[in-house]
Amino acid sequence: MAHINRRYIDKHWFVFIIRGILAGVFGLLLLFGGLMDLEGVIATISIFLLVMGIVDSAGALYNSTKKRGWVNSVIDALIDVIAALALLFFAKSDLVMSLIIISVYVFISGVIDIFHGFLSTVDPTDRFIRILTGVLGCIMGAVILNAGNFEVMTFIRFFGVYMIIVGVTSMIYGVHNNSQNIEDIVARKEIKKKGTKKKGGKKAK
Repeated sequence: MAHINRRYIDKHWFVFIIRGILAGVFGLLLLFGGLMDLEGVIATISIFLLVMGIVDSAGALYNSTKKRGWVNSVIDALIDVIAALALLFFAKSDLVMSLIIISVYVFISGVIDIFHGFLSTVDPTDRFIRILTGVLGCIMGAVILNAGNFEVMTFIRFFGVYMIIVGVTSMIYGVHNNSQNIEDIVARKEIKKKGTKKKGGKKAK
């Protein structure tokens, strides 16, 4: 347990679990909820992205108090909110504009995940999860952009699948970091106990 480098443990793991649950539920809603109306779909996606932005903002606020990793959360929150507002005020019922905004959002999110994977984390499992999510996001961004050649339901399915992928990987990332955090706490307690015993032994001598 003691070999874990606590500098590489993402302490706001709960934010990723919340994001994962929200994304997974939303993805399932898109796939199986029977949302056929384009305006309804765009409004739902906008609201979802705003909620995700709030969750990321809460993560940024928490991280700022701990003075670590808050910039990443701010960037994620800004991207979510900007995409949501763009959909609400610029896309409306325009399928082409909606596809462009959402595909750009998904692609940029993918690039940021790849960036985080290569530069912001050292843990092999975390790196693999972030890079995998990023690559899939870049691919899905291109797929969504071309979904206009098909019917609206095809676009809904593509975005729903992407949300489920984001949900699953986010929850895996959060659970993994939570387990690391627990192991780190246990390791530090063991080290503290050993230090106390050594001090007690020296005093006895």
